[in-house]
Amino acid sequence: MEYTVVVRMNGKLFLRDPESSELGRRIVRQGIQLMAEIGFEEMTFRKLAERINTKEASIYRYFENKHRLLVYLVAWYWQWLEYQVLFQTNNLTDSREKLERILKLLLLKDLSALNVSTEADDMDIPALHSIVIQEASKAYLTHHVTEDNREQLFKPYKDLCSRIAGIILEYRPGYPYARSRASSLIETAHYQAFFMQHLPSLTDFDPESQNPVGDKDPLLTFLRHLLFSSLDTARF
Repeated sequence: MEYTVVVRMNGKLFLRDPESSELGRRIVRQGIQLMAEIGFEEMTFRKLAERINTKEASIYRYFENKHRLLVYLVAWYWQWLEYQVLFQTNNLTDSREKLERILKLLLLKDLSALNVSTEADDMDIPALHSIVIQEASKAYLTHHVTEDNREQLFKPYKDLCSRIAGIILEYRPGYPYARSRASSLIETAHYQAFFMQHLPSLTDFDPESQNPVGDKDPLLTFLRHLLFSSLDTARF
């Protein structure tokens, strides 16, 4: 049975809650499509306004600028993903199996088998995932990151890392780098996916074929190796 998730967002991310009106919802959902299609740099509120047949000024009533919209979208995705981690692992007793589920969720692998809907709150999850791979680091690699952090704009990402770190500690009690391993696992999943698409010489994975050992899901295998080789061999 599939289920959907309703995500509640930090009020500091917007000037007016986009979920409070039909226009606001269109801004977010069509903003996802436009950003996924042309990228953060090329996207403008003028282009978005033309896409949804409204005035550019109307969009500024909801979001201060396009960077704030990006942070909103990325934060929404992290919160959705944390809910998936919670739901997918809540009834499991084997901590290794929990971690295996998490790896698949990070890559959006086998979602139908996991009964995870790709349309939560009418949001296009695959398109959001693409934005996270391409653009997520731009949400916090700014000169005002400290101020944004004080406003807890990155709390959904921290919460996700904390939840994954907790499961890592279930698997390997006392492991001293659980948060670092959790955040590096998430970042590696997305950076390697980006490299596969755009900078293939920085990765061992050819998106057009299997990897040298014939693995059909080489990135998943790599993440599994990265995670369990460090946990199973750690000495402290």
